[in-house]
Amino acid sequence: MDYEAISYERSGAVAVIVQNRPDKRNAQDQRMLTEIEHALGEATRDADVRVIVIGGAGDHFSAGHDLKEGEMKRSNFSVEERWAYEERHYYGLCLRIWDCPKPTIARIQGACVAGAFMMANMCDLIVAAEDAYFADPVVHSMGAAAVEVLVHPWVMGLRRAKEMLFTGERMTAAEAREIGLVNRLVPRAELDEATMALALRIAEAPPFGIRLTKRSLNNGQDLAGFRAALEAHFTAHELSHFTREVGETMARGLGKAVDHGKRVISG
Repeated sequence: MDYEAISYERSGAVAVIVQNRPDKRNAQDQRMLTEIEHALGEATRDADVRVIVIGGAGDHFSAGHDLKEGEMKRSNFSVEERWAYEERHYYGLCLRIWDCPKPTIARIQGACVAGAFMMANMCDLIVAAEDAYFADPVVHSMGAAAVEVLVHPWVMGLRRAKEMLFTGERMTAAEAREIGLVNRLVPRAELDEATMALALRIAEAPPFGIRLTKRSLNNGQDLAGFRAALEAHFTAHELSHFTREVGETMARGLGKAVDHGKRVISG
């Protein structure tokens, strides 16, 4: 596949997937999501790759779903069509990141919002720049039940997850580090180097041992109800698309939701 919305390169044992629409704040359109899925598969199959890094070009990791594309291409989707699209490109892709047999690291600067927040948190580790921030304003901006993959309480605790979702407010990188959402916090100028150093350190370990360790850790989450909870929420999220509140948002114009998202990004 020829990549247009991402870049993909390998540096030794580390594969780096970069969302590459900086002029759109790396908004995740269908092409980008398809390319991320393809690159993830390529890195997983490559025996020389031991660690996978996912980042974003420019000032931001990603502003989340490309809402303008959604309005143009999917505003009239039936229940079945929307379910199929979101199950593959959002829910399914996130689970493929979670289930990837190789360690994954999210490299985050600037905005990590909504759909991008859920994707980043399906990675095993997060390295964030000091200017990074996290938010999921979907309930406030659209009336929908958060994003498709409700990973939030599993990575930040129930009360903080409720606060983020109920208020729509952003969380700073320092706050995220304090509660364990972020593994390492570094100056913006050192983000790429620090992420690569962590990836190379992990790559020194025997890959099958890492794979089995990750499998055991993830299985523990599944036994605690992780996957069942995600599946239940995906159903709730799909239902929420067809509520009166979301209908009112669409009637006002999705542009207002986009503007709200921009205010979250700009502060």
